[in-house]
Amino acid sequence: MKPHQAAGRPALLLVDDDPLIGDTLAYLLGRDFTVVVADSRPSALSRVRQLPSLPAAALVDLGLPPTPHRPDEGFALVTELLTLAPEMPIVILSGQNDESNARHARALGAAEFMAKPADPDRLRETLLRLIDTETRPAAMELVGKSPPMDKLRAQLRQYADSPFPVLIEGESGSGKELAAEALHRISERASHPYLALNCAAISPNLVEPTLFGHAKGAFTGAIGSRAGYFEEAADGTLFLDEIGELPLDLQPKLLRVLENGQYQRVGETQQRVSRARVVAATNRDLKKEVREGQFRADLYHRLSVFTIGVPALRDMGNDRLLLLEHFRSLYAKSTNSRAFVLTAEAEARWATYQYPGNVRELRNIVLRLMAKHGGGTVDRDALDAELDSGPTDAAPAGMPRDDEQLLTLALRQLRETSHFSLDETLQRWESAYIAAAQQLTHGNVSQAAKLLGINRTTLYNRIEVLARALGDATGIEGK
Repeated sequence: MKPHQAAGRPALLLVDDDPLIGDTLAYLLGRDFTVVVADSRPSALSRVRQLPSLPAAALVDLGLPPTPHRPDEGFALVTELLTLAPEMPIVILSGQNDESNARHARALGAAEFMAKPADPDRLRETLLRLIDTETRPAAMELVGKSPPMDKLRAQLRQYADSPFPVLIEGESGSGKELAAEALHRISERASHPYLALNCAAISPNLVEPTLFGHAKGAFTGAIGSRAGYFEEAADGTLFLDEIGELPLDLQPKLLRVLENGQYQRVGETQQRVSRARVVAATNRDLKKEVREGQFRADLYHRLSVFTIGVPALRDMGNDRLLLLEHFRSLYAKSTNSRAFVLTAEAEARWATYQYPGNVRELRNIVLRLMAKHGGGTVDRDALDAELDSGPTDAAPAGMPRDDEQLLTLALRQLRETSHFSLDETLQRWESAYIAAAQQLTHGNVSQAAKLLGINRTTLYNRIEVLARALGDATGIEGK
C-alpha cells in the first residue's frame, strides 16, 4: 500500500481521545490534509486498514484510553503503525511533556515530538516538511563497511539468481525492505516487476484476493475480475513483508504456490501458475511462532530455504558515522540547505549510542537535527536531547559508573552481608531489567531485546535460565 492522497491533499491520521482537540485540529489542518480521526489505538488501526491506501503521515497523542494518563497506548500505537507503514512519518502531540517520553517515542520511530498546546502553523509546517522529505527519491543503497554489512552483501550476491524463496530476518527499522530491493536489483530478474505487500497492512479477509486475485462477484464489492500480486509480479519478485502476520488459514495456499507455482483466483476453479520469486521478511521469531502453533512449520521451512540476516545498527560499529554522513548529505541536497556539523564530543556520543530503533531512528535524528541546526554546530547536549536514555545507555539505578566507587560499594556489601551470593545478586539485577524492558515494550520480546542491547535469541535464553533460577516470583514473563 502506498501513501494515500485525496483531492490532491495527503491523508493524515489524527489520533486523540479528546473530541474537542480532534475536531479543532481536523478543521485547522483540513486545508492541507484529508484528516482521518480516531480516538484510540484499536480505532486508529481499524481506520488505517479500511483506507484504500496508507496515510501519508500520523499525528498521535500518547495518552490514549484505557490509560489516558500514561504513554503506554501511544507507544504501542507508534510501533504498530510503523509495522504497517515503516516509512510513515509520525508526529507525537502530547500533554505528557516528559523528555523521557519524547526520547522513547523517537527511539521507537516517531519523527517528531510536540507538546500541547501546539501552534497549528508550526504543526502544519512540520507535517508538510516530513511528508515532503519522505516522498523525495532516496538513494537505494546499502550503506556500511562493517563485517556484518559485508556479510549481508555477500549473502545477497550468493542468493540473487536462485529461484528459491528467501527469508529476510531483522529488527524493526533495520532495513529489511531495502535488502529485498537490493536482492531483486542485482538478480537476473531486475528487468521484471518488483512488487511489495505488507501482510500486516491489510485486513485479513482481503489478503487472499490481494495475493491471488478474484473473479467478478466472488465477494461483496468485487464488481469485476482482478489479477493479484502473484499474477502481476510475473517473472519478477514478490516481496511479502511481515510474513508472520499472514492468516493461518491462508498459509497452506501460499505453501502450494511455493511448492508448485499453482494458485486460483478467489471465485474461480481455473488453475494458474506463478513464476514470481518470493522474498519474505519478518521481525518476529518464526521458530517460536511455529512452536506455539501460530505459523505452519512446513511453510516456515519452505520460506527459509535461504535466510538472510539484516544486522542491527548497534552491531555495525563505525557504520553509524557513515550513515550519518549519508543521510546528512542526502537531506541537505534534497532540501537545498546546509548540513549541520557535530562537535568532537557529540560525534563520539553518536558513535557509541545503541540506536534501539536502528537505521530508521538514526535517519529521523538526522532529519530533526537538519530542521533545528541546519548549517550550524551540534554539541553533546543538543544531540543528547534527541537520543533515548533507556536501559541500554544507563548504569543500574544506585550503581556508580566510576570503577573506584564500584569497588567501594562492593566492599561495603561484602562486609555487611553475612550470606552474600554473587549469582543471586546478578540474577536479580538481570531479572529486574528484563522485566522493565518487557513492561516498556508491552511484552514484545524483539523490542525488549533492543532496549537491553542484546539479540532476541539471547534474551529468550536468559529468560529461560532466570525463570529456572529465580522462579515465578521474579515477575519475568517468558513471552
